Amino acid sequence: MVDLFYGKVRKDDLLSDIFEGTIKDNWTIHLEKMYCFWQTILLAQHIYRGSPFAPHATLPVQKKHFERWKQLFIETVDENFMGGRAEEAKFRTKKMAEMFQLKIEYFQKNT
Repeated sequence: MVDLFYGKVRKDDLLSDIFEGTIKDNWTIHLEKMYCFWQTILLAQHIYRGSPFAPHATLPVQKKHFERWKQLFIETVDENFMGGRAEEAKFRTKKMAEMFQLKIEYFQKNT
């Protein structure tokens, strides 16, 4: 799921520059973190360590970026998975995008 999703992100006209500009040549590290994150969220394998919001706080993103991120994620899940975990992944993604967007907007207005 992670590899398929980020494959789409890296080709997306709206998102690719932001991700490439931030991650640069550290995709292997980023993907490893995402594997751990989603294993923790969806499979209850508590291996993710960290604060997911902190690295995103200063990104130059707006609502349109979150909408596209959600669209690509949900599209990836729907194309490849079905069932309870797939629904949970989409639900978690929507909630995470909402929370990150609100927190980033607050951060941008108050710094």
